[in-house]
Formats: sequence, structure tokens, C-alpha cells
Amino acid sequence: MTTRIQDVIVPEVFNPYVVQRTMELSALVQSGIIENTAEFDRLASQAAKTVNMPFWKDLTGPGTDDELLDDQNPLTPGRIQAAQDEAVILRRGRAWGVNDLAANLAGDDPMRAIGDLVAAYWARRLQAILLAELAGVFGSATMAGNVLDITNAAGNAANISAATFVDAAQRLGDAKESLTGVLMHSATEASLAKQDLIQTTKPSEGSVEIKTFMGKRVIVDDGCPVNVGAGNYTTFLFGPGAIALGNGNPVNFVPTETARDSLAGEDFLINRKTLILHPRGVRWTPQAGVPAGVSPSNAELANGGNWTRVYENKAIRMVAFIHKLA
Repeated sequence: MTTRIQDVIVPEVFNPYVVQRTMELSALVQSGIIENTAEFDRLASQAAKTVNMPFWKDLTGPGTDDELLDDQNPLTPGRIQAAQDEAVILRRGRAWGVNDLAANLAGDDPMRAIGDLVAAYWARRLQAILLAELAGVFGSATMAGNVLDITNAAGNAANISAATFVDAAQRLGDAKESLTGVLMHSATEASLAKQDLIQTTKPSEGSVEIKTFMGKRVIVDDGCPVNVGAGNYTTFLFGPGAIALGNGNPVNFVPTETARDSLAGEDFLINRKTLILHPRGVRWTPQAGVPAGVSPSNAELANGGNWTRVYENKAIRMVAFIHKLA
């Protein structure tokens, strides 16, 4: 008897496994840049297109200096103000035919083998979604304070180096110590390696090697923005929890199912995701007509006109560094 996908896939077991493995396989999650919480899982499960997240503004700004005490003049009461962040719920899916997965049915645990393939796929897609969002977030005029572009500098001053990287981190001022990770193009990583600026460590026996630059964990992805003609590359600096992740499971949502076309003799595996992947402090403020469908596309996420900064610059644990290579 031939083993079918529906013989080895138990949706109630398969989907939680894929969700967990996706996070385990994501270097961005493992580095702490993307942070998953039960609260964002709950928000991602809501029957809505977006979720509102009110917050209190800090007690800073004009008119917030302390006052001198005396016996003639009373203190002037100040106030605390509220503002609102807003995240969009993303709805994505993918279906595979048995021919794409058939080779994995020979393993000793077919469901695990298929699950690992699907989880690795979603880990890559999460990274693609994030890069689209970063293009939009840093394309917003409100985020100019978190961007350093040195490509117009003369000679080596336009290149990424230890010194210019410090300048990029300085965009957050005294909050720069919160930056712990860096996402870069492979060509950028190669250039830094030639300068002997990439360190490799292995936390424990049998663990995966970790690369660092200036004490910050390195994640390499060739989806990082690059203008080959001009020789310009974009590197992103992050602090822990800069990106919030929520894995949703709304009412009546079917995240995993199998199907079979008996006439064609084909089996299908369908996997769906409802999630939040939100840059904290940058509000989703879509233009008219966005999204065109139920959920925004990566192209819509990459449009700077759809994002507005609501936290103060230093509270947003992200910097975009645009540079050339030595």
C-alpha cells in the first residue's frame, strides 16, 4: 500500500510543530531581534485586519523640566499623553503537491521530515516579509532620524568599517547600547571578513557557529537592499525585541489540511498562516486602497507611505545604515 500525505500528517500535531520549528530555524528569532509573545499571539488571532496598541508617551519634551520649590509659587501640573501604535495582521498560505514532498516520505518519521521542510520554508518567508517591512519603515520620512547614509562621502569614508558602524549606532544616541544584532548582505559580510572584523564563536559543543561584528550578532541575507550599479548596500542594526511576532489561530481558521485529487492521483498539503510581524513603534498607516486584498502584499509593506513613526526615535531599536564596501 502506498503511503499518502494524509496518512502521515495529523493537522492538530503538524501545525504547532511547524510553528515551533519555524521559530527555531529563524536566525532572527534566535538572535532575539524578532520576539514572540503570548500577547501578540492573542492579537494575531483577532477577527480584524489591524490591531491597535495604545501606549503612554514618556515624560519628556518642552515644558517638562523640574521646578524650583518655594513658599510663594505652586508647582505647575503637567500631563501624561497617550498615543497609539498599530500593527497589520498578515494572512499567507502555500500549497504543495505530493511530487514536491515525495522524497521525504521514505524517512523514519515522514511527518517530521515534511514538517521540517515546511518550517524552513516559512522561516525564509518570515525573513522576506521582514525585509519588505524594513524597506517601507525606513522609506518613511518619519524615520529619517534612524537612518545613516554615508554613500556620498569621499573615499574610504563611504565604506562600512568599525568606525563608520559606530557612527551608525550613534543614531540612537545614549540608547545605542540596546543594539545587539545586525542584518547584512553577504557581500557586506565578506568585505568585513576581509578586514578581519567578523568573529566566529561556538557557544557549546555541537551548537551552530555564531558570527559577530562589533560584538553584535550577524545575520546574513542577500535580500538586504543593494544598488549594484552605485555600489550601495544597506545594513540594519537591531535591538532585542525590535520586531514583535504573533502566531495567530483565529476562530474557524484551518492552518493545515490535506487533500487528494483521486482522478489525477495527486496528494496536496495546504499550510496557512495568520501572523503579526510588527516593527515596534512604527505604525501601519496604509494609504487609500491599501491593502488591495484582505492582507497586504510584500510590495505594499515595502511602501514607505504606509508607515508612520509613533515612538521617539531612540525608543525604536532599529537603524538603517547605507554604505559602500571597501
